[in-house]
Amino acid sequence: MSTSSILYGDHRSGNCLKVKWTAHYLDMDYAWRDIDILSGQTRSEEFLAINPAGQVPCLVRPDGRVLAQSNAIITFLAEGTDLIPNDPFDRAKMFEWMFWEQYSHEPYIAVRRFQKAYRQLGDDEIDPELLARGRRALGVMEMRLLSRDFLVADRPTLADIALVAYTRMADEGGFDLDEFLNVRGWIARVDQELGLDPDEGRFDAE
Repeated sequence: MSTSSILYGDHRSGNCLKVKWTAHYLDMDYAWRDIDILSGQTRSEEFLAINPAGQVPCLVRPDGRVLAQSNAIITFLAEGTDLIPNDPFDRAKMFEWMFWEQYSHEPYIAVRRFQKAYRQLGDDEIDPELLARGRRALGVMEMRLLSRDFLVADRPTLADIALVAYTRMADEGGFDLDEFLNVRGWIARVDQELGLDPDEGRFDAE
């Protein structure tokens, strides 16, 4: 029987990839189990027995304990590492950006990406607020990155991993990253630090 942790996730989901990237960056022993959200695999009896919420990502530890929600998982994985700042204020600032990602970034950028890249909807079929609010989120990041390389510290933290996941694929949602040059530079830096494949997770790389 394997003694490694198991990560369940969809390889096209930014929320799932942030967990995979964190585990890989920290050189953790894990097995990846790809779950196709779009075909309904998260609603199977087998998966619901693991996570009754029917959501990925999901971490199953060797001792059988289960943890869901992407930002909770990466926080658990990164405990005691340099991905979480030691300074209490910087650590709180990291969480501030992680909360902001889930409430003010992902609901617009990720959702519009899904509508365009997977559902193949035209701009006139998509709620225009998604584009407006997504651009506003990118603008907030652009200003934050005006005079700094990373969002919180002088090196990547969980805030950078959480936010780079969907930002690096925002063009699939119709967002022009050429309008946000500081964000583009930050994506390149995070990709390099984490050793990411620029095409990983993209619908158009299928």
